[in-house]
Amino acid sequence: MKTKILIASAILVLYSCQNKDKTESKNIIKTIAEDTLSKTVAGTADVSEATPKDDKAVELIRKQLNVLLEKDLPAMTKNDRFFYYEAFDLNNDKKNEYFIGFSNSYFCGSGGCSGFILNNDGSVINRFSVTDFPILVTASVSEKFYDLVFETGGKFHLLKMKNGKYPSNPSVQEVWRGENPKESTSVLDINEKKFEKYSF
Repeated sequence: MKTKILIASAILVLYSCQNKDKTESKNIIKTIAEDTLSKTVAGTADVSEATPKDDKAVELIRKQLNVLLEKDLPAMTKNDRFFYYEAFDLNNDKKNEYFIGFSNSYFCGSGGCSGFILNNDGSVINRFSVTDFPILVTASVSEKFYDLVFETGGKFHLLKMKNGKYPSNPSVQEVWRGENPKESTSVLDINEKKFEKYSF
C-alpha cells in the first residue's frame, strides 16, 4: 500500500511541475510579445533585420541596370549582381532621383567604385566612376540641380550639373577646398548606414 501511495504522490508532483513549466513558458512568451509590440509602437524596436519591401523604385532600378549593363552581364558572377540605392530629390521637383552604388570587385577598384544617378522615370542622368561613398549633396545649385561632392583618391571633388549631366569622372573635377560643406547631405553612405542590398 505504501508503494501505491508513493507512486501516486510522485505522479501528482510531476504533473504539477509540468503545468508550472507550461505556465511559465506561456508567461515568458507573452512578456516577449508585449515588449516587442510596445517597442514597435513606440518606434524603438530594432528592425534592422526586417525584410524591406520590394518597392517600385527597386523594380525600376533593376530593369534599368539590366539594360545599362547588358554587355557586362555575361562576365558578371552572381555576387557581382547586387546594388544599393538611395532616393534624393536633386532638383526640388518633388520627385526623387536615385543614386545607385556597388561594392564588389566588378565595379570597384583601387580608385573607387562606379555607379549611376537615375531620374525618377529610370532614365540616366549620370554614370560615374572612381568614387568612394558617401556622396555629398551641397546646398549650392547649378542648372536647377544641387552640386555634388565626390571623394576619390583621398580628395573631395565638386561636380556641377552642366548641359543636363554631371561629369562622369569625379577625379578630374575641381578639388573642393577646405572642409566638407557643413550644410551638405550625405547620400549612399554604404559604409556607415545599413543599406539593403538588392539583386539585379
